[in-house]
Amino acid sequence: MAVDYYATLGVRRDATGDEIKRAYRKLARELHPDVNPDPEAQQRFRNVTNAYEVLSDPEKRQIVDLGGDPLAPGGGAAGAGSPFGAGFGGLGDIMDAFFGGGASRGPRSRVRRGNDALLRLELDLAETAFGATRDITVDTAVVCATCAGAGAAPGTQPSTCSTCHGRGEVQQVTRSFLGQMVTSRPCPRCSGTGTVIEHPCRDCSGDGRVRKRRTLTVKIPSGVEDGMRIRLSGEGEVGPGGGPPGDLYVEVSERQHAVFTREGDDLHCDLRLPMTSAALGTMATLETLDGSETITVKPGTQPGEVIRLAGRGVPHLRAVGRGHLHIHIVVETPTKLDTEQERLLRELAKLREEETPAVVGGASGGSGLFSRRRSGRRSR
Repeated sequence: MAVDYYATLGVRRDATGDEIKRAYRKLARELHPDVNPDPEAQQRFRNVTNAYEVLSDPEKRQIVDLGGDPLAPGGGAAGAGSPFGAGFGGLGDIMDAFFGGGASRGPRSRVRRGNDALLRLELDLAETAFGATRDITVDTAVVCATCAGAGAAPGTQPSTCSTCHGRGEVQQVTRSFLGQMVTSRPCPRCSGTGTVIEHPCRDCSGDGRVRKRRTLTVKIPSGVEDGMRIRLSGEGEVGPGGGPPGDLYVEVSERQHAVFTREGDDLHCDLRLPMTSAALGTMATLETLDGSETITVKPGTQPGEVIRLAGRGVPHLRAVGRGHLHIHIVVETPTKLDTEQERLLRELAKLREEETPAVVGGASGGSGLFSRRRSGRRSR
């Protein structure tokens, strides 16, 4: 069965060349191995690239529309619906079989689009929250300045391939029950380009590009999260032959903060208090992202209670407003008491009649010492 290249790119069968190109670029950005290392995504990237190669070539697309596959062995085997059966070529090979011709598909371009690149950038919580401008150093392929991407040494030009005579393909004649059939394949000497660089540029060795370290400035928007990617269009690898560059993706890696844990745009932290401070109430100073904040702990505060400071979290990405800061109360019970401290606590327990719990909840689940555990905040 022939491959459905239209479905692979997600376009209609009557899609224009621009629509096919846009669909390919969108999928390539998502599936490129430098961006998505998943093996399944890499296989999809190869399939998408093959589909774009076929549908962007008018002759290959015509073969597909006739039910063939131009990438199949033998130059485009027809699908199950082909009247000539599997293993027989598309329109070009059908004409070759009957008339002994050999329709040329033409040489391939030496210029191709470059790959996308990925760079990870570590940022502090304050930088991801409020945004930042950072200079980054990237090492990518750029156009060779010596040959301007042509690949040939200055003063020279690529010469016509003597094997294929500039056609970019070589032909082989075979005989079948239908008569003479001519099949074509890319020229092994020029790799299908139709030309050979006899005198390659000494700086790029004929590739048309060289590696260079350069510095770029990237603006980090406020509210980005760990793992998000920022795209710098056209800052990736320059393609072979000085082709257009891919994109550069900067992946944000947020460093762990000493006090706060981030959950979306909300921040969480623990406030540890002695049991006396929780019982009597106290004041505490907390350094938030906006500066010092005085926290009031009311008398009788229980372990696990949460004090919320509205609008003290992370700004929403590309939206108005901010998350909240949640302060979780942790009451610490002393593990070691001296004689006087123990005496005073026992006296307090006696005054409050707390030497022994008066009521113990049973299986009926009454309002005793034991009760159903209330759900707390999510684990971090």
